[in-house]
Amino acid sequence: QLQLVESGGGLVQPGGSLRLSCAASGFTLDYYAIGWFRQAPGKEREGVSCISSSDGSTYYADSVKGRFTISRDNAKNTVYLQMNSLKPEDTAVYYCAAELYGLGLPGDEYEYWGQGTQVTVSS
Repeated sequence: QLQLVESGGGLVQPGGSLRLSCAASGFTLDYYAIGWFRQAPGKEREGVSCISSSDGSTYYADSVKGRFTISRDNAKNTVYLQMNSLKPEDTAVYYCAAELYGLGLPGDEYEYWGQGTQVTVSS
């Protein structure tokens, strides 16, 4: 069964950090672009950060540039999203998604999606 599983979410104070993980099972992520998306209550889903399948090029939404870093560890079949200097407006359910041979852009058609992990930034 092909599956993506996110982990690492939780409750953190403003200014704090979290690292989200996106682990694949049933397939290897080597040839997949991975995107991190988030959706807050009452808002549309937003592309946060993506990494391409080939050259490792990355995309960041303006709202997270300089604070979030996406990386991949193909040996562990996992992609990470390091989130620093978190703000209350970062509160959302975060999803990872995979696209075979993808460019790593938020508007691409991602084939596989995880179930999401909740991130809450609050004092």
